[in-house]
Amino acid sequence: MARTYNIAMVCDFFFPQPGGIESHIYQLSSKLIDRGHKVIVITHAYENRKGIRYLTNGLKVYHVPFLVIYRQATFPTVFSFFPIFRNIVIRERIEIVHGHASLSSFCHEAILHGRTMGLRTVFTDHSLFGFADAASILTNKILKFILSDVDHVICVSHTCKENTVLRASLDPLMVSVIPNAVVADNFRPRSYPLHPSADGFAPNPPPANHPGPNDVITIVVISRLFYNKGTDLLTAAIPRILFNHPNTRFIIAGSGPKAIDLEQMIEQNVLQDRVEMLGPIRHEEVRDVMVRGHIYLHPSLTEAFGTVIVEAASCGLYVVCTQVGGIPEVLPSHMTVFAKPEEDDLVAATGRAIAALRANKVRTERFHEQVKKMYSWENVAMRTERVYHGIYGELSDDEFYGYEGYGVMRGRGGQQSFALIDRLKRYYGCGIWAGKLFCLCVIIDYLLYFALEMLFPRENIDIARDWPRKTRPKSSKQT
Repeated sequence: MARTYNIAMVCDFFFPQPGGIESHIYQLSSKLIDRGHKVIVITHAYENRKGIRYLTNGLKVYHVPFLVIYRQATFPTVFSFFPIFRNIVIRERIEIVHGHASLSSFCHEAILHGRTMGLRTVFTDHSLFGFADAASILTNKILKFILSDVDHVICVSHTCKENTVLRASLDPLMVSVIPNAVVADNFRPRSYPLHPSADGFAPNPPPANHPGPNDVITIVVISRLFYNKGTDLLTAAIPRILFNHPNTRFIIAGSGPKAIDLEQMIEQNVLQDRVEMLGPIRHEEVRDVMVRGHIYLHPSLTEAFGTVIVEAASCGLYVVCTQVGGIPEVLPSHMTVFAKPEEDDLVAATGRAIAALRANKVRTERFHEQVKKMYSWENVAMRTERVYHGIYGELSDDEFYGYEGYGVMRGRGGQQSFALIDRLKRYYGCGIWAGKLFCLCVIIDYLLYFALEMLFPRENIDIARDWPRKTRPKSSKQT
């Protein structure tokens, strides 16, 4: 029987905030629970949501009250999170710490403290970052610090893997690519009847709903309204698209600092009857907004994956998106029209998509079933579980890394050593000055850990009762 684990997903970004990372953590956790593992989530408090909450499928969430400074990221303190993190880890008997997102302070601190406590660690990167601006340089340095002593790294696209390997100076063999997914049944087209079949009830493709020459085409945008999401590009392109194509309208959902720019553009161009601003919406409302449209417009300037365009295609929308980051890897070419991240090209690409729909050249009614076959959270959970088996030595080096000698290079079984001297050697190579600073942080972390062990003995910490574990699916096998 395949081994199961006690896993802590740690990230600043989680429900009730909507978003791709938040959905990824929830769906992955839920499917790992279905496979017999124990999973908890550690995140910060959201307004009045503090303490412990239980979500569907018995997923326990710890909302830790910490100061939030920007875009739901907590203030980095390095050490102050350690006491409560240690308490949670001991209470829940955690074996693997799985951190998410480069900009999550909780994630980085949990990986550092987890290694100090002798736990296996995994990091999933969901974003792309540059190498030139000050913010990216600082983020990359922190990432290099944390990933110098992590067991394995997961990226959501091959472009994201290349970016992360360069930013953190990683060996590509210790980085796996596991994409995001969608629950396709939650993103059905508007008309999706069911008919009885020999296997029960199976979905029929919806009837074709192609707009005629004089029908109104609705373009949907659902995004956080920030610069990196291409909101400035969208603001400049909308008046031109509406001018070139009179029988079109926009529905825009989302919130952020760039929302005021969109509102000013609408007023200046008197487009109130053709552009509908919905403001922030919950994730469960996304499908209801998408099925009101024919085209989904995604003008992002940088994107590691782009889960929302998979959701849009699943809803039967033709996708217009910028050809940046990992987006070209996400959907096949017949579902998308690509544009350069420039105003003129975005306007032209949207025009091509409108013309293709009016000429009935795109079979959007088939998109849902195609997406359903391409992406599933069950597959993501199986591949993530394989990473856990690899870092625990359940798989041979040849099976896990595809390279027989790689485990010898890293330590027995391909695992990173917990010995302090080995950890300091890895951190010392992070830079002339940064390496010494990182070594000092690790030494302080060890001293703090020993102090906590003496002042608050682990035998005095109550062990939490586990939610009843699910029986592992019979068809499931160790991969």
